[in-house]
Amino acid sequence: MSEAYRRAGVDTAAGAEAVVLIGDLAARARRPEVADEFGGFAGLFRIGDGKLLAAATDGVGTKLEIAGATGRLTTVGIDLVAMCADDVVCTGAEPLFFLDYLAVGTVVPERIAALVEGVAEGCRRAGCALLGGETAEHPGTMSDDRFDLAGFCVGVVDEASLLGAALVHEGDVLIGLASSGLHANGYSLVRHALLARHGLDETPPELGGRSIADELLEPCAIYTPQVLGLARDGLVHAAAHITGGGFHENVPRILPAGAGAEIERGAWPEHPVFDLVRTAAGATDDDMFSTFNMGIGMVLAVDPADAEQVLATVGSLTGFRIGRVVAGDGVRIA
Repeated sequence: MSEAYRRAGVDTAAGAEAVVLIGDLAARARRPEVADEFGGFAGLFRIGDGKLLAAATDGVGTKLEIAGATGRLTTVGIDLVAMCADDVVCTGAEPLFFLDYLAVGTVVPERIAALVEGVAEGCRRAGCALLGGETAEHPGTMSDDRFDLAGFCVGVVDEASLLGAALVHEGDVLIGLASSGLHANGYSLVRHALLARHGLDETPPELGGRSIADELLEPCAIYTPQVLGLARDGLVHAAAHITGGGFHENVPRILPAGAGAEIERGAWPEHPVFDLVRTAAGATDDDMFSTFNMGIGMVLAVDPADAEQVLATVGSLTGFRIGRVVAGDGVRIA
């Protein structure tokens, strides 16, 4: 558990316990078409002819507070799509369509349009349709300027093309795809620690002339086209979206029983913003790797014979050989 995150008010242990309880409840509401266990990157549902639907839902979290404080509303919708579509593609599924849910204190048409502009752009980048959505006005329960976003993505995959731990073997190479920055996780810690020391308009020299707001509102990278292309070429065994819980929670989700991961720190560039957050929060390396993506937004497990082809396909500025699958369990950052 990240101690720094706990000090910021987020109890990850309680969150993990809630997941277990929810899993027990979900087990009571199943159909025979459900194809996986609760808790994967996306749920899988058989629809016949060897095909499955993959579905995921998520939000943007307290990054929305930064968007609201700055009035810069056109990018958090990209984050929303990324959080969902990139979970769906971890199964090998092609995201087909997306729906959004927007709750506001008061409907201001221009603000609604700005938020949905980002959702539409995210869908364009992910290659899925924005099929519909819902805007709910909550007067008296949300202040006029408050808003929240949630999204839902559905994709399709042939059962023979599913990615996952069943394909992963000891010795597989782990390739990391570069993040665009903080993405959309850990913002309760960022707001608690970093914004106590730095104003949103401040431009620390470490950020190369960018303001704190610029860095915090940088939208998530969307990996769907890259991962889908590699999967269709048979070059990927499994994919882990590095979101909430960082490396320590997400990489194990693609490892079979008896397997662990060794991650070689220094094999990729870490964005300067992570050091700013670390210093402001007094966080340990374990805190950081348990909360943030640390510069890697997606981890792919690939056969060693395919590693160079994967790296050549994604490009040297985007993909990095960051580790390997080993005997044992958990994630070790070397």
